[in-house]
Amino acid sequence: MNEKRLLLSSPHMSEEGFEQQFVKEAFDTNWIAPLGANVDGFENELADYVGINNAAALSSGSAAIHLALKAAGVEKDDIVICQSLTFSATANPIIYQNAIPVFVDSDWETWNMSPTHLRTALEKYPHAKAVLVVHLYGLSANLDEIVDICQEYGVTLIEDAAESLGTTYKNKYTGTFGKYGIYSFNGNKIITTSGGGMLVSDDKKKIEKVRFWATQSRDKARHYQHSEIGFNYRMSNILAGIGRGQLKVLDERIKKKNDIFNYYKDRLSDIQEISFMPENSWNKPNFWLSVITLKTLRSELLIGELEKENIEARPIWKPMHLQPLYENYEFIGGKVAESLFNTGVCLPSDTKLEIEDLERVVETIRRVISHEN
Repeated sequence: MNEKRLLLSSPHMSEEGFEQQFVKEAFDTNWIAPLGANVDGFENELADYVGINNAAALSSGSAAIHLALKAAGVEKDDIVICQSLTFSATANPIIYQNAIPVFVDSDWETWNMSPTHLRTALEKYPHAKAVLVVHLYGLSANLDEIVDICQEYGVTLIEDAAESLGTTYKNKYTGTFGKYGIYSFNGNKIITTSGGGMLVSDDKKKIEKVRFWATQSRDKARHYQHSEIGFNYRMSNILAGIGRGQLKVLDERIKKKNDIFNYYKDRLSDIQEISFMPENSWNKPNFWLSVITLKTLRSELLIGELEKENIEARPIWKPMHLQPLYENYEFIGGKVAESLFNTGVCLPSDTKLEIEDLERVVETIRRVISHEN
């Protein structure tokens, strides 16, 4: 086995040390926690980058989804229509609010929420409180149709853009089409604060309310007074400093992710067994992860053979409607999400990978497919 471990996606601090500069400033001024100049700066700079008016820096993307649902007025027994093909962090906050998820299938064109099945869901549940769409692996959903359908039914659109920071749909950033947008800065994301998230919206009052909830809903009083349930969801000043430094190299990271995807595509596109994630003229993905699907070869076999070579690879997310936790909730759609789960493989997409590392991945894949065929 090769000694060098090739990772799916790991933290990549800037070579210039931008992150350390902001963190040092926090230490020098003793603004370690809870808030401070880095939190304000990160919120403003992220909002400026994606072209939206307001942002709230939070402890995780999950916290951001939770407070987006709360801001949308989602309460006990409300219906929330949610993309099935996603990580559980998208769906779990629906349960936090004691609401009811209705899961919707993807389409082949985007791998994300099918507008056709979304319309079917809203025809059945016209009083649904929110729609949660995901931009999987940096691929944008079909936002024109989804936005139009949500407007037709008067339902709040929330974008889970945890994996798609820097992705554009028709030259506008994902996360800025719905009433609320969510970004994640988990350790494996395109930029990281080690753990953290951001909720964005053009609604200033709602973002101010989110900040209030996220700081334990402390009323404006000299003593500690609380009139609403609150949460300990704010990002620390230290982590926000890391985020500010990471934001300075986001464009570099997006370019590298694109280079990785294009390398795999160039070196593997001649293999009939392999198909690549969809590309559309209206979408400029960040290609957070490079993903392939297999026609006949079992994905578990390829992942296992890559592991033998010390190469990390993973299946596509298991759809929510197939999860033990959610299998009793309604699912609307066909077999797209299930098929992608059964055939998909996420390849190493770490921005620190060198050409020889990528070639090692390619050679292993070609060897396994040649042997199996």
